[in-house]
Amino acid sequence: MDYMEQALSLAKLALGQASPNPAVGAVVVKNDVVVGQGYTQPLGSWHAEVVALNQAGEEALGGMMYATLEPCCHYGRTPPCTQAIIAAGITEVHLAMLDPNPLVSGRGKGELKRKGIKTYVGEHEDEAKEINEAYIKFITTGMPFVTAKFAISLDGKIATKGGDSKWISGEEARKHAHGLRYAADAIMAGVNTVLADDPHLTTRCCGGKGGTARKQPLRVIVDSNGRTPLSARVFSEPGKTLLALGRSVTPEDATALAQVGAELLELPSAEGLVDLDKLLKALGERQITNVLVEGGGILLGSLFDRGLVDKVIAFIAPIIIGGKDAKTAVGGKGVDKVVDSLRLERVSVERFSEDLMVSGYVSRKNGD
Repeated sequence: MDYMEQALSLAKLALGQASPNPAVGAVVVKNDVVVGQGYTQPLGSWHAEVVALNQAGEEALGGMMYATLEPCCHYGRTPPCTQAIIAAGITEVHLAMLDPNPLVSGRGKGELKRKGIKTYVGEHEDEAKEINEAYIKFITTGMPFVTAKFAISLDGKIATKGGDSKWISGEEARKHAHGLRYAADAIMAGVNTVLADDPHLTTRCCGGKGGTARKQPLRVIVDSNGRTPLSARVFSEPGKTLLALGRSVTPEDATALAQVGAELLELPSAEGLVDLDKLLKALGERQITNVLVEGGGILLGSLFDRGLVDKVIAFIAPIIIGGKDAKTAVGGKGVDKVVDSLRLERVSVERFSEDLMVSGYVSRKNGD
């Protein structure tokens, strides 16, 4: 049995719940039997290693641990996991990867080795890094990981010339998209998307009986001129809504938006667009580790133009919309030559009924 794979499966259960902590899974094994397992609990509660050790109890003595990330060795909101591992009598630890956090990196492993615990690093490392790709960027740069997500027709349209967009992707693809929302700390959309679709911007994943999930990501509406309607659904749904406004918004409009429950963040703007670099920096300061951007084309185009997108997830439906005035997924300035196009790497393709999901990471090889 591949115990590290089991630990990775557990780690995925913590996505969307543990942030800004990493999503970690841990398995305790003794005599080829799993005696304890766990994953990172919500912020301020136990880490994966401690959950697994608590479940194992006395059976942990002389056992082995498989963990998807190097255990912490410092006091934070909870005591160091390394101390719990040592106290439990674990004799061997397998780690998928070291923790890029400067407070931990290599030190947790070193502490275990000094206590005579055999320590191995690197099993399923790539998978572990993908699970915590947002945490890795955030803990090393202070900036959130940005994923651009959109659904398009086969000819690249996100809506008809009249603005209708329901539904381009099918039910299975939309269900998966709610899972992406569930794993995100924030969902970002431009004001034109709110005006055109009046979206909920909530996740209905993992809430039971098809309802709304208990944990909702922060909704971030980029609105340079304060045009978001006071009646917009984003103000009445569970969770919080942040409006990123330009400085041209009048005090009266700002007061009205605040009264319907929006948190306001005033930012500089240029060419009628909110400074997205400063917006992402502000979100990072709020410990938002990952942002799922759902459109529209102006916002996505600006993010791509500024080199702020890390990952792309595109759902492609086998339909043709047509129309030269129909909207496309990515606006902005774009490039003049195909050779200068942003290229994705580590591309994967999945199928959801008739729809395809293409995902990949924006290449930084050209110095972007």
